[in-house]
Amino acid sequence: MAAVSPSRRPVTAIIGPRDAGPGERQQMLERAHQRLDEAGATDPIRIDVPSTSAGDDTGGRLRADIEALVPALQSGSLFGGPQAVLVVDVQNLLAGEAEVVAELAATTGATLVLVCTGRLPAVLAKAVKQVGETLTVKMVRERDAADWLGHAARDRKLRLAGDAGVALLQRFGTDLAALGQALDVLAASGEDVTAAAVQERFRNRPDAPMWHYADAVADGDEGEALRRLADFLTHGHPLQLLAFMAGELRRRALAAAAPDIETYAEWVGSKSDAWPVRKAWRARSESSPEELRLAVQALARADLAMKTAPEAVHRVTLERLTVALCRWLGSRRRRVAG
Repeated sequence: MAAVSPSRRPVTAIIGPRDAGPGERQQMLERAHQRLDEAGATDPIRIDVPSTSAGDDTGGRLRADIEALVPALQSGSLFGGPQAVLVVDVQNLLAGEAEVVAELAATTGATLVLVCTGRLPAVLAKAVKQVGETLTVKMVRERDAADWLGHAARDRKLRLAGDAGVALLQRFGTDLAALGQALDVLAASGEDVTAAAVQERFRNRPDAPMWHYADAVADGDEGEALRRLADFLTHGHPLQLLAFMAGELRRRALAAAAPDIETYAEWVGSKSDAWPVRKAWRARSESSPEELRLAVQALARADLAMKTAPEAVHRVTLERLTVALCRWLGSRRRRVAG
């Protein structure tokens, strides 16, 4: 059987990271609409798969939102062109629903684009492999967002003076949709785009992943770590951050105790070439056993304060903890001292 040209394949899966944020979801949808445009779709039907819970029981029937997919893939376009269907949040499909979608994907003549965070259901992944193609969207890093921001500003004929780009990233993080909207606002205002103008006009804080905070602590950069802490506390709960840092300390302690990286990888149930494993292994000598002990004790005291002390002291407790962790765990201090 002759291979099918990717541009002619009727089914495309757009796969993003499991913990996709606004920036990643923006890119996933952009890739999906690009694929639909390439197929010449003029009236795509969008279906959003609702989230599921452990108690969901449909009795073998498709949920109402999924039922609409069947006639959509079996009928032609109202305008005489190729029918096209966009299904978003495919990871939420129940087992029986995934089987139905897989059967339709294998036989449909329509253009079907599936958007999924994490992994496709196994039966659907098999069908896509046979009749379609898979495109992957990676996690958006701040460097990626900075590159995107530069191009987006030029497209709008905006000049980002001085540290204006840095200020925008500090306000919006990797949320590409929000960055684009901010650029539209700045372009419409006609003002010079300076860091001061950005800071004055936009007051929000980015909903950034916790590893940004952990990386700033590992660098020993107190100012950056405190900024990341303020960003996180705008959207998240302090106990989430403490639990995350407890995991970081556990990994660092295990790496320090392991005789080699292969043993450490086995202890944490991962592969020795995995990025988190290599990252922890490189940091294993950044802290002495005494510093690790002090960090664990401070984390435990902060956890107790979050659960027993008045809320008014929570922020200052976390700020003091952050400065202490930077001094005990940070590598920059050692580079400066050396």
